[in-house]
Amino acid sequence: MGLEQEQSERAIRVLVADNTHIHTQLLADALKRDPSLEIAGTASHSRDLIGTVGNQEVDVAVISSNLDEEPLRGIEVLRELRALRRELRAIILLDSSKREVVLEAFRAGARGLFSRFESLETLCKCVHQVHDGQIWASGQQIAFAIETLASTPSIRAVGANGLSLLSKRELDVVGCLADGLTNREIAERLNLSQHTIKNYLFRVFDKLGVSSRLELMTLTLTNSFGQLPNGTNGSEMGGTQQTTLTWCKKAAEEGLPSAQVALAEMYRRGNGVAADPVSAYMWYLVSEKINAELKDEISAAKRQMGTTLTTDQIHEAQTQAMDRLKKVKRPASVAVGIGAAIGAKS
Repeated sequence: MGLEQEQSERAIRVLVADNTHIHTQLLADALKRDPSLEIAGTASHSRDLIGTVGNQEVDVAVISSNLDEEPLRGIEVLRELRALRRELRAIILLDSSKREVVLEAFRAGARGLFSRFESLETLCKCVHQVHDGQIWASGQQIAFAIETLASTPSIRAVGANGLSLLSKRELDVVGCLADGLTNREIAERLNLSQHTIKNYLFRVFDKLGVSSRLELMTLTLTNSFGQLPNGTNGSEMGGTQQTTLTWCKKAAEEGLPSAQVALAEMYRRGNGVAADPVSAYMWYLVSEKINAELKDEISAAKRQMGTTLTTDQIHEAQTQAMDRLKKVKRPASVAVGIGAAIGAKS
């Protein structure tokens, strides 16, 4: 039997994530009636969803647009999943076909948009079509995407200089995110609703060409700010890369979660510093304990990296992380500094 024939005869592994455990189980049970579909896992919380994708082989993910009792959280989580596995094919279950919801689902990487008003039999067809590499959406939903594409300038940010594409309010949100604030804390600081903060973040992702909060922090913190925290100018420290590394080390050691994430990425990729997988894994461990808003994403990145390390390397990183966590704290002066540095871009 050839490989292509074997793949075509193998059951399609489907991950199901709805907004409650009961809804998730009902949906999974309905899909199992199709003998060509196999349930690879179920989740009713974003944390479990990210963990399942990181540990299981999944062909198609069926995800509710609303998770964790938050509107559009499922779309936000899809961005995080796609950052980890670009090849993942996903279907978003929509409670609403409003233009902005449809566009955010497409931007997050959805290959299928499925209305809850459609039949479960139709959902099985949707899963097959998306698995085969096709798009499942209504004519109106596709029209939304085409109209938006036609009216959008062909500008794409490729680095931190792309921050100039952001509005003053979008920069404020990015600055708060870099300070390690949750959506709730950002909303309180800027006197806006959490829903509005999410909309700002979606627009920032789109303008900067990133797909997750982790990517956004890496882009923001591993590129030059121009004016750095505490009034330090980049030219005074001998170059962009050294400036970024020096500041990230200082801020990470003083407890700024976003700097810890950026430092982990720098060591993992060898960006501006010699690649050091043990140090990268150690900073992932530290930031995972401190950064509640990025915890799921950091955990997934840590697990992925852990597969490339030996047992001794993981043990060494864990020991270093335990020592580091005893010393780490989060002073307000550092947090305010980075937000101000980003805000200075405007």
